[in-house]
Amino acid sequence: MISIRDVMTTDHKRCDALYAQAELYVSNNDWENAQIFANDFIESLLSHFTHEEEILFPAFEDATGMRHGPTEMMRHEHEQMRALVSELDIALKEKNRDRYIGLSETLLIYMQQHNMKEEQMLYPMIDTDCADRAEELTKDIISKTNHAA
Repeated sequence: MISIRDVMTTDHKRCDALYAQAELYVSNNDWENAQIFANDFIESLLSHFTHEEEILFPAFEDATGMRHGPTEMMRHEHEQMRALVSELDIALKEKNRDRYIGLSETLLIYMQQHNMKEEQMLYPMIDTDCADRAEELTKDIISKTNHAA
């Protein structure tokens, strides 16, 4: 059986690849391709957050009764990254290479730290505490990811 950790880690990698492509195109002043990959990255990242906030976090909170623990912190970090992504999108539309690169470097640090916490701590906790629902949860996430793609 596939784990929640596996599904969500794979999605992190997919988002990371789109992020890297967008940054590469911005670095080369290829604004047309940068826009395509940045849009895909932003859509994928926001979709990932939605899957966590609407599917995984509530399941974990219901299973553990923890509503002010790790999921609250992850939601807070999502908000910080949403704000950065919004600024990144503005810099892209303005074709402001230096601003985009600066924001993307900040976002990369946030994403790396955030993903590490999820992959090493939160997802294994969800896999354990929601073991009886793991198949249902992973199928729901995969179907929504494939539907959005």
